[in-house]
Amino acid sequence: MIHERIEVRPTVGALGAEIFGVDLTEALDNRTTEEIHDAFRRHLVIFFREQKLTPASLKAFGRLFGALSQVSFVQSVVPEHPEVMVIRREPDPTTPKINFGNAWHTDMSFAAAPPKATLLQAKEIPEHGGDTMFANMYLAYDTLSDGMKRMLEGLRAMHCAVDVYGPQGRVVNDEDARGTVVHSAPEALDEREHPVVRTHPETGRKCLYVNTVYTKRLAGMSNEESAPLLKFLYQHQSRAEFTCRFRWQENSVALWDNRCAQHYALNDYLGHRRVMHRVTIAGERPV
Repeated sequence: MIHERIEVRPTVGALGAEIFGVDLTEALDNRTTEEIHDAFRRHLVIFFREQKLTPASLKAFGRLFGALSQVSFVQSVVPEHPEVMVIRREPDPTTPKINFGNAWHTDMSFAAAPPKATLLQAKEIPEHGGDTMFANMYLAYDTLSDGMKRMLEGLRAMHCAVDVYGPQGRVVNDEDARGTVVHSAPEALDEREHPVVRTHPETGRKCLYVNTVYTKRLAGMSNEESAPLLKFLYQHQSRAEFTCRFRWQENSVALWDNRCAQHYALNDYLGHRRVMHRVTIAGERPV
């Protein structure tokens, strides 16, 4: 598609692009919306600067990509806007606390139908640090050997939120440090089975779909039997040449495709406050 209404500037070769020439606080015409969708499909994660979105306008932009969903484990939301999650990290000058999203992962892969996309807006940012990294899972799959691709074909993996949102989950037990109020729920113990290699429903391309946070083991295997292959895939899919890094500014917005990209929120802003608003866009069962 030739972009007539927006300017698209790729960040690096692997993935990511900044979008200019659009004000997300205003209603977008069909052509502009189509061009943003095209950039999203091509670059997997797109970034916007200086977008003073209210919770209502953030939701309105998110709905251009699908229905919104709520994250049942997270209680920190904007009043009267339950679809807008508040991710808050309060200053702590002495102890390096847990950071929400501080590992390579795919949002909510433990769900039967994980999110299609995630929309994140920076409300308050530290003077330095707090960047987010993204990784291209198309490239991670494409660069595997033919033999490895054949081995992975048909394999499935078990995903579960127990280590994060279970009764002893690491974020459930660190509420004071993070400022993001999270509670446990019985569904945190549920396991879901998804393909190790999924096919993107819009592009038809194959991508890796395992992650360090929610993938527990390969289906039909023990943890010990699964560990060597999963360890290789985790290391492979986070190779530097598959990634980009985004430096947040106040009112920056990022939208990433949760089906073919992973992300990592860096925990390097000790002693500083960081507040983000997040909207989750509903997805489909991976195939």
